[in-house]
Order: sequence, then structure tokens, then C-alpha cells
Amino acid sequence: MDHFRNPRNVGEIDGADGIGEVGNMKCGDIMKMYLKIDGSETITDVKFKTFGCGAAVATSSMATELIKGRTVADALRLTNAAVVEALEGLPPVKIHCSVLAEQAVKTAVADWYKKRGLTPPPETDIDEHASEHAYDLEHM
Repeated sequence: MDHFRNPRNVGEIDGADGIGEVGNMKCGDIMKMYLKIDGSETITDVKFKTFGCGAAVATSSMATELIKGRTVADALRLTNAAVVEALEGLPPVKIHCSVLAEQAVKTAVADWYKKRGLTPPPETDIDEHASEHAYDLEHM
């Protein structure tokens, strides 16, 4: 609840090195993640803008906290399970929000690679329907 009531790192970064936007059309959550990355591939700043439910805001906030000050390689290892664990759980019907948070980070990193003229690593490949599948599985 704290990350919903007091989200960290809300906003945009002008001249962001990487920007990732993901959404789940089924529930209407949309996340946009902004990264500032220095020459040693460390994420020096990260911000987000999220349109959605409280869980979407909380997972976005937590994801930024988990990757800020870390390397790009560390950020690519972020999982939705790590976000859920750091939040000390989410209701089953809100797990898809943690998937979106993971995808937003990976999409922003992929954008950073592309802006540098490099091919993003396989870790940045996201299943565009993963958050919908997570949602669907919880309702079966």
C-alpha cells in the first residue's frame, strides 16, 4: 500500500536514454518507464508514468526502486516475481501488473540499446500477451 499511496520516481526524464511503454488492453493499465544510463551502464535515474489501478502504480514504483543505481544487466534480471516479493505480495488478480512492470523495464532497456545502434539482447524480448495470460490464468 505504501508504494501506491507514496509512489517513488514518478514523472518523466527529459532526454531519457531509454523509454519503454507497455499496456494491457484487457484491464487498461499503461506503464511508461524512462531510464537515464551513464557510461558504465548504470541506471542513474529512472522515472515512470502509469495509468491504471493501484497495483499498477505500486508495481511501477517498486520496479524503479529495484533498478535505480543498478547496471543494465541487473535490470534485465528483474522479474515480476521479484517485484511481487518486494511489495510483500499482490492479490492474484493483480499479478499481471507486476508482469507489466517487468516488461516496461525491459522495453526501456531495449530502446536504450536501439538508440545506441546495438541489437538488444534476448532478455529484452517480451511476450506482449504475458500480462494478459497472467490475468487469464488467475481467472480460470
